[in-house]
This record gives sequence, C-alpha cells and structure tokens, in this order.
Amino acid sequence: MGLLGGGKGGCFVGGVRSLIRRKQVDSAHSNPSSSAATSHHQLAKALTVPHLIAIGVGSTIGAGVYILVGTVAREHSGPSLTFSFLIAGIAAALSAFCYAELASRCPSAGSAYHYSYICVGEGVAWLIGWALILEYTIGGSAVARGISPNLATLFGGPNSLPAFLARHTIPGLDVVVDPCAAILVFVVTGLLCVGIKESTMVQGFVTTANVCAMIFIIVAGGYLGFKTGWPGYELPVGYFPYGVDGMLAGASTVFFAFIGFDSVASTAEEVKNPQHDLPMGIGFALSICCSLYMLVSAVIVGLVPYYAMDPDTPISSAFASHGIKWAAYIITVGACTALCSTLMGSLLPQPRILMAMARDGLLPSFFSDVNKHTQVPVKSTVTTGLLAGTLAFFMDVEQLSGMVSVGTLLAFTMVAISVLILRYVPPDEVPLPSSFQVAIDSVSQRLSESSSSTDINVENTEVPVVSFDDATPLLDGVPVTHPHVEKAAVRFSFFIDQRRKVAGWTIMFTCIGVFMLTSAASILSLPGIHLSVRATSTYCLHSHQFLLVN
Repeated sequence: MGLLGGGKGGCFVGGVRSLIRRKQVDSAHSNPSSSAATSHHQLAKALTVPHLIAIGVGSTIGAGVYILVGTVAREHSGPSLTFSFLIAGIAAALSAFCYAELASRCPSAGSAYHYSYICVGEGVAWLIGWALILEYTIGGSAVARGISPNLATLFGGPNSLPAFLARHTIPGLDVVVDPCAAILVFVVTGLLCVGIKESTMVQGFVTTANVCAMIFIIVAGGYLGFKTGWPGYELPVGYFPYGVDGMLAGASTVFFAFIGFDSVASTAEEVKNPQHDLPMGIGFALSICCSLYMLVSAVIVGLVPYYAMDPDTPISSAFASHGIKWAAYIITVGACTALCSTLMGSLLPQPRILMAMARDGLLPSFFSDVNKHTQVPVKSTVTTGLLAGTLAFFMDVEQLSGMVSVGTLLAFTMVAISVLILRYVPPDEVPLPSSFQVAIDSVSQRLSESSSSTDINVENTEVPVVSFDDATPLLDGVPVTHPHVEKAAVRFSFFIDQRRKVAGWTIMFTCIGVFMLTSAASILSLPGIHLSVRATSTYCLHSHQFLLVN
C-alpha cells in the first residue's frame, strides 16, 4: 500500500512537473544544420518587410472600422474620437512591442503558443494554443458569413446573388446556410496551400484595394469638410461632450480594431531575416492602421455631428447627407476587400499553430508535415479550411464570437508576461539566432578535437591575469576543470540562481497584484468591466453588424 501510494504521489508530482516544464529552445528548427530542419519540417524562407506589412495591415483593418466610427462617436467619444483611436493605438503598440521582441528572439511558428511554452510552461502553452485555434476558427467563420450580404449589395440588392451563392433556410431545422461563405473559405484555403509568398502577394493586392477605399474617404471627405465648414466640429458642447472619461471609454472599445498584427508573429519561421524584418513589419503595419483610423475618424465626425450619425452606416450616410450617394458603392467595395483580407489573416496563422503543437507532441504528427514542393503545412491548412468552411456554411457564429476576444486577451496577457520571464528568468538555454548557433557549434567541435588530441597538464597550467580592457577571452588557455575556474563557476551559478528566484517571485507578485486590482475595479462597478464587455461585443460582431450597410 505504501508503495502504491508513493507511486500515485510520484505520478502526481510528475504530472505537475510536466505541466510547468519549459521548452529549452527551438534549436531543432532554428538550426539549419540539424536533421529536422533539413527534412520535411522546413518552411519556406520567403517573406520580407513588405510581405509582413501586407499581412499585418490586411489582418488588422476589417469591416469593423466602418461601424466603430458611428457607434463610438455617438455613445462615448463624440468629436474626440480621433484621440480615442490614438490612445488605443498606443496601447496596441505596447502589445506589438512585446510580440516584436519575442518574435525576433524566438523566430518560430506558433506565435503566443510558442512563447508561452518557452517562458511559462507546457500547461499554459496548451491552453494558449487552443485559445488561438478557437479565435482564428470562429473569427474566420464570422468574417466569411459577413461577405455575401455585402457582395449582394454591390450587385443591386439583398437577393441579387445567384441561387447557388445566396443564403437559404433549411425547412424544419431553422438553419440558415451560406454557400458563398463556405466557397470563399475553400478558395482562400487553396490559395494558402499554393505557397506563403503567393498567398501574401494576393493579400497585398486585396489590402491595397481596401486602403485605396479608405484614402478615398479621407480625401473626398476632407474636400467636403473644407467646403461645408466642418459642421461636426461646430458644436456648443465642445470637443469632449462626454468628458475625458468618454474619450477613454471610446479608446477601450476601438482597441479591438487593432487586433490582427499578431498574425505577423505566426509567420516568423518563414521570414528571411526575422531579427530585423519582424519588428519592422509589425511596427509599420500598426503605424499605417493607426494613421488611417485617425484620419477616417477625423473626417467623418467633422462631416456630421456625432449625435446625428447613423450607428449602422456612419460613413455612407455621411456622404449621402452631402449629396454623394454613389460613394456608398466604393465604401462597400472597401468593406468587401477588408473582410476578404481579414479572412486570409484569420486562416493563415492557424495551420502554423497546429504545426508547432504537433512538433512538441501535443497533437498528432500528422499536423507537422510540410509539403516539400510548396513548403507549406498543407495538411494543417486543409484541416483548418474544412473546419472553418463547415462552420461558415451551417452555423450562425454570433453567440460564439464572444469567445474570440477571450482568446485574444489571454494571448496578449501571456505574451506580456513572457517578455518579463525571458528577460529576467530565462530558460536554461537562451534562444540564439541560427548564425550564432552554427558558429558556437563549430567552435565547440574544434575545442573537443584539440582537447582529445592534446593532454593538458592542469597542475603546471598558469592562470593568465586578465583585466577589463584585455581583449583576450576570460577562459582562454584555462581548462574548464581548473580548480579556480570551478570555484568561480559555483559562485556565479549561486548568484544567478538567487537572481532568478528574486525575479521570478517579483513577476509572480506583480501579476497577482494586477489581477487583484482589476478584480477590485470589477467589484466596485467601475466602468472598466462594462466597457470591456461592450468592446468585446462590438468588435467580435463587426461582420454581422455590417450586414445592415445600405
């Protein structure tokens, strides 16, 4: 019985340790000299800064911006909506900096899952991985179901699509199927299977059309504003009708319009120079999105007073109020291209996350296979496309969309914590660039060959005196087994262990303090919890709200 109890206790302890164990380093995939890297698990190194900007901007700018302008201006910010976008952009930039640092230091597929596995542990990484899978699957399905009504608007009306593309209701089941959404998902899936460079180029063209539509809104709206005298800013209540609190409340809502730049981090393993290109791509993409959001909001709230805005079609109604009804078609084209680009941005990261989890043994090895011709995880991509297409065809994902933001916020939180851990409590083996790893391996091999061919006399070896200005390496000519070196190594190891413990406890207490602070804010019924719920529902359902356009 004692042995049995000890066995159960040992199994329990072993299980807990397996949940908190951290990945040493992704050297098996970052080191080009390894056998795994030269086999079928190698992705194509084809992406540069322009490709990353196209992915980031295309994944971030969705149709939600065409809705958020009216909703937030009416309920929260008023004419100060531009400052709300600026504050939200600064908050998003802080998260983007965390992603940029981790992506450049740990350039591998998996995004937040990969960082959590290296910095926090296997159990948290497993949860983050499934949260990201849920986020991208449900988000992609929701976006796909929002495309067909907007396409119908371009062709003349809600019932103008052909019968095989239009929505139908299954008799007796009260289920509305959307063939157009499923077909679009399958087309995007096939495009992603062709190759990362080819799919990114197509996404770049679609994103360019969306950006051109937003530039039209800025230029044409600016001309109308200067012509009419900006009636939206000539208000007796001033620039802050709801006060500074209203502006901050609007910032908490429009923050979710910046979500999407994390898709860039999932392609880290396919970037030619990740240490340089990933931070540049994430930074430029977020800057472009923030600039476009601020300019569009500044123009629209100046054309129409905030209280007179249409919450469903704010931009179209603003142009229509000045006699330019044909602008609604350009705005609808921009919305369609935005939804298509967001759909591609939702389906692109998920196969990489499945592949990363399969590499670590958390999923079957089936998902880790990479096609040798296209250098894309085709099996994972097809599985993702089939699942998302099925959901888009059969299910109204409106009730499930709230879980998308839950996964996003959880991933952002873990990425911020991972930055602290990687800096102050790093894993036993620090992630290094592949070029550094090759150099270290070559030096280690030469030292092992020299030590095996030459007998070193430890007793007669003199320890060189090295000053801080000396360019000679500290251990040059001193065997690793020398007594003085061993004593210094023990002291240094003890100092490092103490520093790691202090840093680890500090990070843990900081996280607990932040959690208690947010919990206290919720209990006291401060605006934070109300605004987060409103922000979640506003952003996650942007594709469904846009069905009311025109």
